[in-house]
Amino acid sequence: MNPPRPCRIVSDSVEQTLAIGRALGSAMRSGDVLALIGSLGAGKTQLVKGMAAGLGVTDLRKVNSPTFVLVNEYQGRLHLYHIDVYRLSHGSELQALGFDEMCSASDAAVVIEWADRVEDALPDDHVRIHLHVAGPDRRELIVEARGQGHGHLLANLDSAASGS
Repeated sequence: MNPPRPCRIVSDSVEQTLAIGRALGSAMRSGDVLALIGSLGAGKTQLVKGMAAGLGVTDLRKVNSPTFVLVNEYQGRLHLYHIDVYRLSHGSELQALGFDEMCSASDAAVVIEWADRVEDALPDDHVRIHLHVAGPDRRELIVEARGQGHGHLLANLDSAASGS
């Protein structure tokens, strides 16, 4: 069985990007890896903030980009590892952070900002989300499942994107 085709979602506001993230977070399972790709200001951290909300993280003020600390951790229904690899050059540096252990931890999921910088370290099974700036408040998200078994993450995206 082939993974689903990439889907395109348009967000017209920060609130809608947060809702898309909440839909993803509420469906996340242990072992999920989400790879976010997009330019500065594309909405990657807002999407993660929504994911954390969907996972039941209570203090969303603590959800911010870990550009200088590299990894933030949040506890909700699952433990969420939030990695920002902007300052890394290749996958071996991500591996040195304990990436494999994060991916295999029980009751944990991983989300990586700037994932294209560490392409060689990404697991075969992951969800890749390209975020494109399409206007001052408008973002286009291309969501692509790599590998098998990501239907649980993709199922609620249509309703979240439509705002229902």
